[in-house]
Amino acid sequence: MSRILTGIQSTGKPHLGNILGAILPAIELSHRDENDAIYFIADLHSLTTVRDPKVLKENTLAVAAAWLAFGLDTNDSILFRQSDVTEVCELTWYLNCFTPYPMLANAHSFKDKSSRLNEVNVGLFDYPVLMAADILLYDSEFVPVGKDQKQHLEITRDIAGSFNHAYGETLVLPEALINEKVMVVPGTDGQKMSKSYNNYIDIFQNDKALRKQVMTIVTDAKSLEEPKDPDTCNVFRLYELLAMEAEIEDLRAKYLAGNFGYGHAKDALFQVICKRFEKERNAYEELMATPALIENELSKGALRAKLIAGKVIKRVREKVGY
Repeated sequence: MSRILTGIQSTGKPHLGNILGAILPAIELSHRDENDAIYFIADLHSLTTVRDPKVLKENTLAVAAAWLAFGLDTNDSILFRQSDVTEVCELTWYLNCFTPYPMLANAHSFKDKSSRLNEVNVGLFDYPVLMAADILLYDSEFVPVGKDQKQHLEITRDIAGSFNHAYGETLVLPEALINEKVMVVPGTDGQKMSKSYNNYIDIFQNDKALRKQVMTIVTDAKSLEEPKDPDTCNVFRLYELLAMEAEIEDLRAKYLAGNFGYGHAKDALFQVICKRFEKERNAYEELMATPALIENELSKGALRAKLIAGKVIKRVREKVGY
């Protein structure tokens, strides 16, 4: 059995791109019998930018509700809030003492803002070390990452290697689990769907708001009567990620035949979103209406995570001499 750890950003409700590109593949991976899956919501990392306690808590609940609504089985997997397992902060300090300054100065998370140092706090600078502690605290063997996050895992391995070199084999060196076929979900403007671009689709909002968001998808200016190219249309690109094969071919034929407007296509996309995610949208709404249920799941997960973390931190403390 392999232990796989996944960190989840606590930036509020996951959008359609997060669901198709991250949540569904991660849950599918956890259902494989040979995998021991651990998921944590990274609310400590969020403090580098989010300072409103109400927003911080609401974001965590929304993220947890989304994963639970999509079928994450907390009996087989562990889901918890990062800040509930405070051993991660202790391990971060130990790892800090084995992390050279240039390594962090060259990290993408810092270099991207190094031209505006007044915006960089120590938490952002130290972000990769906390991430390393997140991984090493649970003896994680594999970490699913995108290509843009591979550097963080390399930093984790380097820090763990330095610690092991000083004290003997103590920390498990994790391997990156890179999916070369990561789904890129287009946003309403055709770019990759992202909250930073404000081009995302929030499937968890009510029908009226969801329809309004779908109707903002950018298209060309072809008239109702003209045939249209489905392969260059943002609406169709989203539709074919969600619909059944027969539905996709039917919509393609309507595009090519003409006398079919983009408003019709957007309505078809709205309908397929509602149909595809009806169960999950209802489950999310019920969970958010009863936050105690979410808190119970997170607390249950934290207890299980602390059992693993406690053994690792004990091992580390003994090696250091505490």
